[in-house]
Amino acid sequence: MSRITVRRKVVRLTVGHTPITREDLLAVEEPLEIRVNGRSLAITMRTPGNDFDLAAGFLVSEGVITKGEHFFAARYCAGATDEGLNTYNVLDVSLAPGVSPPDPSLERSFLTTSSCGLCGKASIDAVRTRSSFPVADDPVRVDAELLTSFPDQLRTMQTVFEKTGGLHAAALFDGATGRMLVLREDVGRHNAVDKVIGWALKENLLPLTGMVLMVSSRASFELAQKAMMAGIPVLAAVSAPSSLAAEFAAEVGLTLVGFLRGNSMVIYAGAERIVEDAPAEAQRREGQRTTA
Repeated sequence: MSRITVRRKVVRLTVGHTPITREDLLAVEEPLEIRVNGRSLAITMRTPGNDFDLAAGFLVSEGVITKGEHFFAARYCAGATDEGLNTYNVLDVSLAPGVSPPDPSLERSFLTTSSCGLCGKASIDAVRTRSSFPVADDPVRVDAELLTSFPDQLRTMQTVFEKTGGLHAAALFDGATGRMLVLREDVGRHNAVDKVIGWALKENLLPLTGMVLMVSSRASFELAQKAMMAGIPVLAAVSAPSSLAAEFAAEVGLTLVGFLRGNSMVIYAGAERIVEDAPAEAQRREGQRTTA
């Protein structure tokens, strides 16, 4: 299998001091070609690992599959090295009998970068895929204090980021209990999310009702769309959302939280789902009245 990290000789330079030559650990970035039933669908730059989850999540995000049983099998194809060794960079997914293959319009005409999973789409309208799991009616209510604990939990579990400082992370939390179900890391933030969604698909958990998708990056339109396609009602990010992500979230009934740091956050859409604990709030108000 491909490596997740590699060592590279670097020169650390601090102005006014003697340069130091040492080894540094870098996160690996390699291409993955995703094929469906033998036909090439997309090439994405990713960090090797959990590739089956990545492919499954990608197909959910594109509206191709919605159930674990739709993802029949997957296998690595032989690479193109001179020695004939498998590079583990070509993955062929077999859909279950009766599942329609991807529409040809989804095929990417050029490489998808690790920073942008939508490159190659003809227009924004092309990615406004109708989801099988509407999120607008999800009744989940997430305690604000509980939500503020998610970034620290995410950071604690980012094992490869701890070594390299070069990966995004995405994690799935139960909105009621705060329990983390799964975390995935990748050089591409959209890949990390696809790996999380793909894991959930294979565990037969879709739609992800009552769940919170927490990401270590900004919240782009694409991440909001991926959350919606998996039936996730709440997307939270440690950084800012884009204007299109906020507009899209409001349009589809997705709760979008940005700048989730410390004990504060900014809610850009769906604020009704983020609540303060009722008993604690009542006690606080009672204390204010007593003081007054």
